[in-house]
Amino acid sequence: MFWKFDLHTTSHIDQLLDREDVTLKELMEEDDVLQECKAQNRRLLLFLSQDHCMQELVSLITTEPPADLEERSRFKFPNVACELLTSDVSLINDKLGGDESLLEMLYHFLEQDPPLNPLLASFFSKTIGNLIARKTEQLITFLKKKEGFIGLVLKHIDASAMMDLLLRLISCVEPASLRQEVLQWLNEEKLVQRLTELIHSGKDEERQSNASQTLCDIIRLSRDQANQMQENVESDPLLAVIEMQETVAGLLKNMFEGERSETSIVNGTQVLLTLLETRRSGLEGLMDLYSQGYERSYTVSSSILNAIESHLKDFQQVLLDPPKKSAILTTVGVLEQPLGNARLHVVRLVAALLQTTSPTICQELCNLTTMDLLLDLFFKYSWNNFLHFQVELCVSAVLNHPSSEEIIFTWKPYGFYFSVLNFQLFQKCRLVQRILDAWEENDKIQANGGTRRGNMGHLTRIANMVVQNLEKGPVQTQIADLIKELPEDCRGRWESFVDETLRETNRRNTVELVSTHNMHSSSEDDDMEGPFPNDLSLQQTFADYQIQQMTANFVDQFGFNDEEFSEHDENINATFDRIAEINFNLDANAAAFEACCKERIRQFDDAEEEEDIWEEKEINYATQAKSRTRFGVSQTLEGSSRSSMENGDRQQDHGSGSDDGDDSEHKSANPGWTADFRDSGGTGVSQSASGWEGPADTVEEAAKNGDAQGTDMFDV
Repeated sequence: MFWKFDLHTTSHIDQLLDREDVTLKELMEEDDVLQECKAQNRRLLLFLSQDHCMQELVSLITTEPPADLEERSRFKFPNVACELLTSDVSLINDKLGGDESLLEMLYHFLEQDPPLNPLLASFFSKTIGNLIARKTEQLITFLKKKEGFIGLVLKHIDASAMMDLLLRLISCVEPASLRQEVLQWLNEEKLVQRLTELIHSGKDEERQSNASQTLCDIIRLSRDQANQMQENVESDPLLAVIEMQETVAGLLKNMFEGERSETSIVNGTQVLLTLLETRRSGLEGLMDLYSQGYERSYTVSSSILNAIESHLKDFQQVLLDPPKKSAILTTVGVLEQPLGNARLHVVRLVAALLQTTSPTICQELCNLTTMDLLLDLFFKYSWNNFLHFQVELCVSAVLNHPSSEEIIFTWKPYGFYFSVLNFQLFQKCRLVQRILDAWEENDKIQANGGTRRGNMGHLTRIANMVVQNLEKGPVQTQIADLIKELPEDCRGRWESFVDETLRETNRRNTVELVSTHNMHSSSEDDDMEGPFPNDLSLQQTFADYQIQQMTANFVDQFGFNDEEFSEHDENINATFDRIAEINFNLDANAAAFEACCKERIRQFDDAEEEEDIWEEKEINYATQAKSRTRFGVSQTLEGSSRSSMENGDRQQDHGSGSDDGDDSEHKSANPGWTADFRDSGGTGVSQSASGWEGPADTVEEAAKNGDAQGTDMFDV
């Protein structure tokens, strides 16, 4: 047998540890060294925690390996060393966090000249991050003593691992009091101001990108944690500094100072967009802004809006004269002047500003005719769906703009009161005329065999938004008045477009690509329809039952009692005694149930073995005769059964006639069905023509009357 063989495998690490001259690298060559470390192999941990071994492990993750080594194995030992140091073993954590000489070796890695090796930087960041989580007080005390720590981290911010290290310091420190102390220390080191200064056209792209991403993550983390903390906890000092008007103004100054570069504009705008986030939502939430309103989780500070307002003209200039980009080849041809990432981010910023519904911002955008410029870009770059989506958000924000007194003016020639944004959108921007002209032009292109323009889907959505806001919306009356003031020919074209073209387009867009009307299951039961009505009342009743409130003693009543699972013999039938108490009452639908059984249940008779079971046949219920009872349920067969062939037609006809008579008698007397699980005297399940409530000797009588099928009741 297998237990005769010694299948116990001893790790080779234990054999190596038996040697007095074993080295650390010999142990690190073993594939299961990390597994043994996490499994708390005592001998291995004691070996690793020795001073010379810990120093060698730290040196491996902070020193560049020799360049002459094979590339495949060059970073093998540094990787294993990092995994051992961050294996979350208390003995190693205590040794690394409690020995200041080891921390000095780690800190010396930051004092190297840039650029850092990105792989070693990730090992360093992971090791420090583990100490932040496990040895928080010791590490924070050590780092505070180093005056140039923040400066060294920012000097190497071009490595993404340094960005991760800063975020760990902000988000992974516990408890809350110590975290607040760390935030105060980082604020005193002017972390936010230093990161803002890095977003400048004179800095390299990686440094700007990581600085921008760090600021965005600080904003999101601080806001999320502020929502989770109690009210009596102090506010986040880093978030407070970022939201100051002075800080935002400094960021904007760096973005537009000197020669404008796409990198600084994009990265700076990303920080502004994060500051303007009113809720953390996905794409679905943004697509439904015009129908669901603005559900905000955060309030945009007025200081942020005031700082941005003074630089809106600079963003407008970016839309008019973007940073130069060379022509690119696309699938639809050569694009001489691409839209560019800078202009796309400016459009995103305008959409976010419109959603704040700030009167001063909206007024300034109207003065700059920004919406007119956005629509120009929408129709010019007909294949840039990123742009189309943002312009659609701008239009939806305008159409849902509240009618505040500060942004309402009187159109003197007609005496109407209009929102500044809506008036500009329909009168100066000529939104309706542009929709009609673009649609007609696209129809001509397609009529000549051309390709449908790429912005037609978003144009359809914008047209539908206008129609919906004409029917209902916060500025329904204003939009209706503006439509009435259109030239007569334009108004007629719009009405015809809405009633015919747009209606037909919406109808086509809602047509199912695949019809599921005739798709059914392959099972035989699903192919046949029962006589029960398609009523949702039963489903509603069951749904109400599911959502009903549980009573206080629901847990005591649910399931079985403890004594029902005891080992005493007298309780073995307790479960089955409860089943006998169940009363199945189908008074109202007894006839329908029997009709369903006759229609759906078909016998597998031996007489039909030679017939093709897949052949479609017409079922005639008038010629069916009752011939068999199985498991207490009456079933029907076409023609005569095998029992009639064996016992004679006369005897079978007599038995069938008596059964039919009993059946009709029981139906008139008791149309309901009742399940009875009482002892039947060893004759199995009792059955009568009217249901399951009948004499126990039904099977015996059936046998005496010549029903040879009576003995088949228990065939399975």
